[in-house]
Amino acid sequence: MNERPGSWLPRLQEVGERLAEEWVTARRSTPKQAGPQPHELRASDYDRERIAQVLQDAHADGRITLEELEERLGTVYSARTLGELAGVTVDLLPAEQQPLNLDGRPVSAIFKQQERGGRWVVPAELDVTAMFGTTKLDLRDAILQNHRIVINATLVFGGLEIQVPADLEVVRVAKGKTVRLTKQPTEPGAPVVEVRTNNFAGDVKVKEPPRRKRRR
Repeated sequence: MNERPGSWLPRLQEVGERLAEEWVTARRSTPKQAGPQPHELRASDYDRERIAQVLQDAHADGRITLEELEERLGTVYSARTLGELAGVTVDLLPAEQQPLNLDGRPVSAIFKQQERGGRWVVPAELDVTAMFGTTKLDLRDAILQNHRIVINATLVFGGLEIQVPADLEVVRVAKGKTVRLTKQPTEPGAPVVEVRTNNFAGDVKVKEPPRRKRRR
């Protein structure tokens, strides 16, 4: 039976993702920390204004009427949680363009590159898998659910790339050893991302903002 070149790749990705899910489930020995879920976190004025801007743009190009704009803005400015805000624009933009992302599911890259960024909630514990692929996490505009975030990274000939804002520390824990991956100094008590790796020929990279030049 002849198959077109590359036709095996989607099936291989599917099998890899299933195996990765089983692997992650098997290696987790402790339950995730209790606490508010991403949609239960309190909304900020910054997030309200982001949602309001999307609504105003939608009204300007005729996707919603003035009455709908006023109704939705009322919901935005009375919203207390991120979950209430996220539902306001769900029918206005595709998922990857939403101004607020509450997807806390694992991130997997099997023979491909997978990214998560923008304004998203990083759960207290996040499972990441990269098998012959690369997973990119952009934390520059993210909301951290906890002061200390744990990333369980399974890397099989794959890579994890983390882009961080200033004053966020990233450490890697592997085989009982802890190595600091961020080079720039952070303030005492700064939030920490702890990457726990279980990998074969995997790599973890951190991208930091440029250092500020000291004034003479």
